[in-house]
Amino acid sequence: MDTIRFRTPIRYWNPEKQGGLAVIDVPAEHVATLGGLKQQRVHGTIGGAEFTSNVMPAGGGRLALSISKAMMKSAGAAVGDEIEVEISRVGHD
Repeated sequence: MDTIRFRTPIRYWNPEKQGGLAVIDVPAEHVATLGGLKQQRVHGTIGGAEFTSNVMPAGGGRLALSISKAMMKSAGAAVGDEIEVEISRVGHD
């Protein structure tokens, strides 16, 4: 499988709380390439920092990538920052 590349902001899963789980939304045009609206393992980079994480359905036809504090620190990014993302599914060609 080819690597998917896009740029998107980091946001809180629940924006009303202004805390908790941070995610980025996978653009709609890439959801089918990643296997659809289901949870699965992905590998790639955010802001040049390597990671392995999960994408998951985020409601409203969206797929989100969970972003840990360690991932943000490695990328030199924070919630609200727009970041370069490269991802591919783990275990799929």
